Amino acid sequence: MILSQVRQGALSSNKLLLICGTGWLFDAMDVGLLSFVLAALKLEWGLSAAQLGLIGSVNSIGMAVGAFVFGLYADRKGRKSAFMITLLMFSIASGLSAFAWGFGSLLVLRFFIGMGLGGELPVASTLVSESVPPEVRGRVVVLLESFWAVGWLLAALIAYFLIPLPSVGWRGAMILCALPAFYALYLRFRLPDSPHYLQLSQKEKKSAFRHKIAALWAPELRRASVMLWIVWFCVVFSYYGMFLWLPSVMMLKGFDMVKSFGYVLVMTLAQLPGYFTVAWLIERAGRKAVLVVYLLGTLISAYFFGVASSAPQLLLSGSLLSFFNLGAWGALYAYTPEQYATSIRATGAGMAAAVGRIGGIFGPLLVGALVASGVPISGIFALFSLAILLAVLAIMLLGQETRQRAL
Repeated sequence: MILSQVRQGALSSNKLLLICGTGWLFDAMDVGLLSFVLAALKLEWGLSAAQLGLIGSVNSIGMAVGAFVFGLYADRKGRKSAFMITLLMFSIASGLSAFAWGFGSLLVLRFFIGMGLGGELPVASTLVSESVPPEVRGRVVVLLESFWAVGWLLAALIAYFLIPLPSVGWRGAMILCALPAFYALYLRFRLPDSPHYLQLSQKEKKSAFRHKIAALWAPELRRASVMLWIVWFCVVFSYYGMFLWLPSVMMLKGFDMVKSFGYVLVMTLAQLPGYFTVAWLIERAGRKAVLVVYLLGTLISAYFFGVASSAPQLLLSGSLLSFFNLGAWGALYAYTPEQYATSIRATGAGMAAAVGRIGGIFGPLLVGALVASGVPISGIFALFSLAILLAVLAIMLLGQETRQRAL
């Protein structure tokens, strides 16, 4: 087993992956539930497509702020501290959102949920990346990312079985998202900080924020930073534009809410083999090749999902979209921290994620605006395919292979 090769001080690699992966799972469950909650809110509150898009975009604004702030914080105060704070922030705000009394209050709470989510993801991947040897680092980070599929699967199950129940509804589902607050207390005692980070001098840890940000644009890192920012923007733009709207798109194509939730549940199952195949390939074929192939698969699948009309076509293309897109995400999270030195690694990963979240702001808003304007779903998904193509070109022209590179 690959994880038997990983050395992790006082804490075994299996436990490290499980601890961080569980936090990742909770993140995914919240994001996944949001896509179903949007579909439910459309019916319960009578929200327009533009309002639904705004909810998704406010979530991404919070994620952009969180990725930037907590990336800097993690390089200054440690990966463990940042991980716990962000987990607490999004879980408490998620629980409170169950009591939202209107559109405005929900927007405010979604901002804080997004801030916690956006901060946690790059910090967790940096922590795990720094805690394993280079020969298996890519696989372990992809396995960490595979917990995202489990979280989405839980969200789909909750949405399918609980949200349609009058006694539960979307509010009951959001209360479940408060549970990670208790998990953060467990992390306080069980999670070690990154060994790479602990070896930094106090001077390196306390370096001014502006110096860390400026270091990302030093001549030797400028190319990597440009590449990452383009890729993150395009991938997040397309992901949140497509996946936050997935249940709603199914309803726009003529299926009722329960049936739409069931179809999305089936599509979500395809995420797991997407991650596992990338985990197997990434140390053999390298980061660049895997990213390019899986993003091209995403591009093609998105186009065919947009033009699909029958249930079998939607299930096949939607499942392939989940397989390739989430596999690409796993490779991207493995690839990103490897571009930077330890003293600026969380800052670099956080900045790339923050730029990506800007794309996540525009994606849901754009879908809402285009749907309201009568643009067909096929045209909207073709636009996301073009964004993925730009990411592929950036990787091919600017990316460097980092397989088994020592951190």
